[in-house]
Amino acid sequence: MKHSRKLHLGTALAAVLAFTACSEEQNKEAATQSTAPTYTLEKFVEGSDFHGIHGLTFTKDNRLLAGSVLGGTIYEVDVANKTTSVFIGPYKGMADDLEEGPNGELGWTAFLAGDYWLRTPEGNDIKLASGLPGLNSTAWKQDGRLFATQVFLGDALYELDPTGSTPPRKIMEGMGGLNGFDFGPDGKLYGPLWFKGQIARVDVDAGTLEVIAEGFTIPAAVNFDSKGQLWAVDTAEGAVYKVNIETGERTLVADVEPAIDNMAFDNDDRLFISNMSRNAIIEINTETGEATEIVGGPLAVAADLDIGEEDGREVVYIADVFSARKAFTDTGEVTEIGRVFGSSVDYPINLGAAHGKLALAGWSAGAVQLVDLADQKNLPHPHHGFTTPTDALPLPDGNFLVTNLAEGTLSSVTEDGTKTILVSGLVTPGNMDYAADGSLYVTEYALGRISKVDLATSTITPVIEDLKGPEGFDITADGTFYVAEVPLKKITAIAPDGTRTDIGTDLPIGLAPPEGGLPTHVPTGVVVTKTGDVIFSSDLEAALYRLKKSN
Repeated sequence: MKHSRKLHLGTALAAVLAFTACSEEQNKEAATQSTAPTYTLEKFVEGSDFHGIHGLTFTKDNRLLAGSVLGGTIYEVDVANKTTSVFIGPYKGMADDLEEGPNGELGWTAFLAGDYWLRTPEGNDIKLASGLPGLNSTAWKQDGRLFATQVFLGDALYELDPTGSTPPRKIMEGMGGLNGFDFGPDGKLYGPLWFKGQIARVDVDAGTLEVIAEGFTIPAAVNFDSKGQLWAVDTAEGAVYKVNIETGERTLVADVEPAIDNMAFDNDDRLFISNMSRNAIIEINTETGEATEIVGGPLAVAADLDIGEEDGREVVYIADVFSARKAFTDTGEVTEIGRVFGSSVDYPINLGAAHGKLALAGWSAGAVQLVDLADQKNLPHPHHGFTTPTDALPLPDGNFLVTNLAEGTLSSVTEDGTKTILVSGLVTPGNMDYAADGSLYVTEYALGRISKVDLATSTITPVIEDLKGPEGFDITADGTFYVAEVPLKKITAIAPDGTRTDIGTDLPIGLAPPEGGLPTHVPTGVVVTKTGDVIFSSDLEAALYRLKKSN
């Protein structure tokens, strides 16, 4: 994951929407005469065990632990039974990488928070470092010394004091993204240089680095087996290699899917890798290259949604954080538009479909992108440098809109990435959508409202207020809004006359953000199908649900 800057949003005053009051008797009469439809909750696309999967490690008693950054959790995985359980919950358990020390202590890197945590064998948690955004990889040297690197939000190697008595010691910087590393039998540190396509050997005492192998696309991690043989994974190629540390020769062992993040050997030299895009942990047979999935799912971190039509079939577009995907409403079949490191998409968390285009936004990567839905195989490169882009929506002129939560702005972005601010003064703007007449509406999360925005005059007009944490919404042709009020775990239908109906309550939504994070974090998407069913994403389960309409 790449990092979003921490936000301190303060407390916003929620405005009050004045509706015409009815007497209790009138309400009872209206309820008696109501012919409002009912909705039945059902699973539309199955979920996953994780919210993205990154670092892997086996403990000395052969238990597999796996870290999730966005989910802020460390999991224990029962390889034999293919089940998972929470080992350290959110958000202390945020782990991009983790490894057990010589005395049974567990160290891990909290990437977004910039912290390094250590849990002692007695169960005490010690923060060994803070203020180091992008803490990424970690490993213990054979003599019990502990090391970690910053990647993406920094580029440095540190030695950490396992007692927490002294601050981290910087060994070197500017290596080129020293990612998932391991110590070899010679006591040297071996690791991939993410941005250089190389594997390097580092003398942590001398502070020197030498390249030992080249020719990789994006090497993500290396590990030694018990025989001292080095293995490596390439996230862009979806490949597992065996690497000769003397000659640099590499041998392709397994060809799997892109977006591999990490790897680990168990006590019997069985090799396991993680795949971010599918929340998968996969066993690799190092003799045959056969890949066996232990856990995984069709989605990784289901977030924002939009709806459209392709070849006469209704389709739901899914911002799946590690991929852009789509699911057909008639079958629930999920297909992929693009995934991180396997194509040019970059952590899409929000999206919008209109005018034959699909616009993607990812606040964690600061990236936005416009995709031609008629040509989904040739994806353009995303534009970076955007601060907290929380949604994107195509414009009819070929440009697209982007909301900026931290700045409170709405901008037009051209195909080449040029940004022009059209509207200022929004308060925590999040999701956007068009009404049938082309009018634009935007949620303002902290104010609990949806506002109509006139791009020509740059005016903001609140239209629905008194909402609690509005995230994804959809507008039907008759002007009814369907809104996810995430803190209340419900979806509310709001008719043009202001009448509100809870069409789904106690829903599996409401993944709380980490301290200092975006309030929307993993947004809940909402779309309405042609039949009137409401499909929404579950940020808790990485699944899609359907509220099936019936009269």
